[in-house]
Amino acid sequence: MIGKIMGASILITALVAGAALYYLQVYHFYEPVTATGTDDVQMTSLASGQPEPVLYDDFEAIDATSSPIRYRACFTTTMSHAMLSETYTPYDAAEPLTAPGWFDCFDAEAIGAELDAGTALAFLGQRDVQYGIDRIVVITEDGRGYAWHQINRCGAVVFDGQPVPDDCPPPPQGN
Repeated sequence: MIGKIMGASILITALVAGAALYYLQVYHFYEPVTATGTDDVQMTSLASGQPEPVLYDDFEAIDATSSPIRYRACFTTTMSHAMLSETYTPYDAAEPLTAPGWFDCFDAEAIGAELDAGTALAFLGQRDVQYGIDRIVVITEDGRGYAWHQINRCGAVVFDGQPVPDDCPPPPQGN
């Protein structure tokens, strides 16, 4: 009888811990991003090298303070691929990161497939929104847009514990 009680208590504890871990990873840390309506979507200009606000509608985003790469955003734009390509800095290493299932406007696999097919273009939104983290913006041919944070080359090296490459800025104190 004691063995059954111990087994049941272990099973119940494992289920509660598993449910709590799932909730914390998928729901708890994410917060909706409050849209300003003017500069929520920015891309780096080829001419100035600085992020500039772009035309957008239907902005929806989430973020979390627990990690700098949890930012995800969806929006629409009327800007054409031709105009975007002539105006903003392309980003060749865009790799969409998955979003929680409940944030259904952002499908990393579909975005990746569109990038591979050439029906979506990736641009640098902002370099080093936080040291070693870039904001990537992707626009599809039909005007759907997505943004996320991605570790850049300098960040990948430094976060791996390696010395800072010569062409990278020094990391902030404490890193």
